[in-house]
Parts: sequence; structure tokens; C-alpha cells
Amino acid sequence: MTKQKKKLVLVNPLNTSTKGLVIHRQVIYPPLGLGIIATLTPDDWEVELIDENFDSFEYIDADLVGITALTSSVTRAYEIATIYEEKGTPTVLGGIHASMMPEEAKKIVSAVVVGEVESVWKTLLEDFTKGKMKNQYTGKLLPMEEMVRPKHEIFHKDYKFSSVQTSRGCPMNCEFCSVPSFNGNSYRYRPIEDVLDELETINHSMVYFVDDNLIGYGKRAQKRTIEFCNGIIERGIKIEWFCSASMNFADNEEVIELAAKAGCRMVLLGIESERIDQLQDMNKRLNAKMLKIDSYEIVFNKIHKYGIAVLGAFIYGLETDTPETMKARTKYINNAAIDSVQATVLTPLPGTRLFNRMQEDGKIKFNNFPQDWQHYHFGEVVWNHDLMNQETMDKEISINWHELYNEKILKKKFIRTLKQTKNPIAGIWSYGSNIQYHNLVFEHDDSRPQLSLEDIFGLKDVESTPFM
Repeated sequence: MTKQKKKLVLVNPLNTSTKGLVIHRQVIYPPLGLGIIATLTPDDWEVELIDENFDSFEYIDADLVGITALTSSVTRAYEIATIYEEKGTPTVLGGIHASMMPEEAKKIVSAVVVGEVESVWKTLLEDFTKGKMKNQYTGKLLPMEEMVRPKHEIFHKDYKFSSVQTSRGCPMNCEFCSVPSFNGNSYRYRPIEDVLDELETINHSMVYFVDDNLIGYGKRAQKRTIEFCNGIIERGIKIEWFCSASMNFADNEEVIELAAKAGCRMVLLGIESERIDQLQDMNKRLNAKMLKIDSYEIVFNKIHKYGIAVLGAFIYGLETDTPETMKARTKYINNAAIDSVQATVLTPLPGTRLFNRMQEDGKIKFNNFPQDWQHYHFGEVVWNHDLMNQETMDKEISINWHELYNEKILKKKFIRTLKQTKNPIAGIWSYGSNIQYHNLVFEHDDSRPQLSLEDIFGLKDVESTPFM
């Protein structure tokens, strides 16, 4: 007689209460952590994923429920966990928010996974089977040689990109970032052959490498990136991809050239600000050092030389920002050789030095936790600024984002990208990204229609392009 399998339901919750960077399917990526859990779960469990990026939540009977959450989506995660807990089904919450706020999470869920899950999931399931599940499991930072391959087949088929990870951790220690607290303050590299093997198994032709910095830092990291790109080329892996990197992405032109040959179409650079003093305040040392020596334009031009587009990430509402400095930032962005722009509001997340300092100083405005975490989506001001009141902050950010994402500027950037990269694919990728940010900014403005590549340029063959 076949023994009935236990049922594990995994949930990827969505913050549906406010707009922000988390609600558009074209700019979201599969929840890799849940894919890893699916791989780690033994065969005597049936695993099912509820992904609110695509499907409305409906209660499914389960023996155990595993949920992941960002800070912006944890309020929704708690709502779903409560539904199961009230029906007597134990829930487990993991991810970066629960890792930074475990005591908060323990008030709602049965167990919290703090940190990376690989070293504790087997033990948690064994304890659950024995009826002895603890209320907290703290993961260790294991070598990446031990990273298991996520079960990509559980992800929704309509994700535009597949997500792949080649490293974890970051030594940069920026004040606003919680990555070092979660993944460690040094780069841990996954064996290149393992990554290449995974790339050969995925069905997507477009990939986002989720590393915080694909290139890493130093000569050894450059050599690794060269080996990785050569591996993609030599194996004949036909993918187009983009990644996040630091400004040192352009230090070695061999890296850029091989990345382009291996399918890189766009790179996200965390630029944050064009002012040295603000970069120093947030401990963005690499960028500040570069500006002291020269300018960002050298980096942009080197990347463009090999047909790759630049997606520049900038922060508005920095602590020393004024209406004048934000206006100057917008002017800089619109005139710089930046192809696509990701503009966000300075948001203090739990687990960062920024959050701790602002909390100690009594600056956090939305502090009715856990309900108010839904405001922490990088599109809303959640703290009290010293130099601008709330009305001024909201007004100035709106003015600047309208200047960044109006149709005239987006067309201008598209034409400039074509000239700079001489690569129509990079042009379409960067323009498609800009369209999505435009649609986020103007989604509640009835006087501004939602844009698409086909609407603006009459492009018909857009199904194979991202962001559409």
C-alpha cells in the first residue's frame, strides 16, 4: 500500500495595498528561495506553490505552509499565515524580513527561518514530522559549493525572466542595504560549472542573474567572470541576460566584451547619486572614489562600446536632499549617457544601519508595525525629512519622476541608446524597462496612457522582448 505524501504549500505573497516596484509582472522575478526549498524537500512530500504575482490566494489544505516575504510584502504574508494558523496548520516564515525581525514574526507564525535556509530545512522537516518543530531555525552561511539547484519547474510559466544565482554576499556595507546582514559581508562564489549546468536546464531564453554584484571585486573576480562568460559561449548556451554590478564592471574591457558575446544586454548599476558628499554619507565608497578621480561617463561609454545598455539606479529623498538637489539629479540623469532609469525613494529597511539610526532618532513616520510594513516598497516616503516637510517631499518627488519618465525623454533616451550601443536589442531592452517605470509612475493618472513599445514605435515583433 502506497503511503500518502504529506503536503507542503509554499506561498509567495504580494503587497496589493499600494503601488510600488513589486506589482508589475514585467519587472518581477521567480522566488528563488521557494524553488530551493522545493528542491530540499524529500520525495515523501508533495509541494505546491501559490504565487500571488499571478494567482489570487485560495486556501489549499496542507500539512505545513512555507512563506517567504520582503519587508513590503510581509504584512500580506502575516495575513495568509494567520488564515492557516487559525485552521490549525503550522506555518514557517523565511526570507530577509523575517531574518531581520524574527521576534515580530514569531508572534504570528509557528516557526521562523533566520538567514539562508539550506542548512536547516532538513532538520525543520524532521522536527515537524516528530511533532517537535522549534519556533526558530538559524541558518549558517554555507559554501556555495553546497547550494542546491532551485526547482524552476514550480515557477509560473509567465515570468518574463528566469532567475539564476552565481554568488551571495556583499562587502560594500552601504548604510541602506541589508544584504550583508542576510548573506554575509564577503562574496561567496558558486562553482561556474554548476551555474552553467543549471543554465542548460532552464526553458527561458532570458535570464536575470540575481547576484547583488555579478562581477564582484578585484582581479580574481574579473578572472571568474571571464571564465563564466567563456563557458556560456563555449557550451553554446543561447540566452540573453542582464545583471546587477558595481561601477567596477568597466575596469576590465575584456569582461565587458565577453559579457556581450555571452548574451548580456543590460547591466544595472547602483549609482544612487551624482554627488560625492551624499555617496560618502551612505558609505557608497566605490562610487565616491570614482567621482573624485573622474566621472561616471567613462564607465557608461565603455559599457556602450560593446552594445550593452546601462540601467542606472538612483535614490531620491536622501537626507541632505532639497528640492534643488533633486532637480539637479533629474537634470543630470536626463543628460547623462544612461539608457534606463530606476528611481526610488530612500527607504530605511529593518536590518540596516539606516533603519536603526532613524528609529533611534525618532524619524520613522510609518511605525505601526507590522501593518505599516506595506508602505516600505521604495515608492513612498516613510520617514520625516529634516529639510523638507511631507507635502514638499511628495510634491518634489512626483515632479522629478514626471520629468524622468515623460514620453519625450523616453524617446530621446531610446534614440541615444541606439546611437551609443549600435545595438537595437539593447535599445529595446532599455526602452522596455523605462516603459515599465513610466507605467508605474503614471498608473493612477488617467491623463497619461500606459505605454508599450508597439504603441510608440509601431514595433510588431515584441513578444520575444522583455518587459512586454
